[in-house]
Amino acid sequence: MKKFLIGTIITLMILAGLGYGLYIFGTNTASEKIVDDYTANLEDSGQMNDVRTMIESDPELLAMMEEAKAADPNTLPFTTKGEATRVLVNKLGVSKLKNLQAKAQSGEASKEEILQVLQENLTEEEMLALQKIAYEEIYNQ
Repeated sequence: MKKFLIGTIITLMILAGLGYGLYIFGTNTASEKIVDDYTANLEDSGQMNDVRTMIESDPELLAMMEEAKAADPNTLPFTTKGEATRVLVNKLGVSKLKNLQAKAQSGEASKEEILQVLQENLTEEEMLALQKIAYEEIYNQ
């Protein structure tokens, strides 16, 4: 009975480790693919230039991008799209993220509303890390 219990515990620990590894690998791979596909679609359709123009015509967004450009990646809590995805999912949840995305795409949510939700749920360092990732995607850095 004792050997069975020890065997079961070891098996569960191995399965938990494999599950965690798949979670980390899966979110990294999925988020990289989603962002890369979205960025490619924006570039192909010419909308990326519209995004850049919108940023450059909005002083608040321009200031955010300048701050992101100057940010030292070594001081940020995360630097990859996969890490950013995990933080957003953990802090906001999938349903809240999908809701924000739907409202943003349909024009129901303003820039200020989206920023407010993010600022309420993320630290300043996490916000800066997201800005840095967005800057690198938008300006191909």
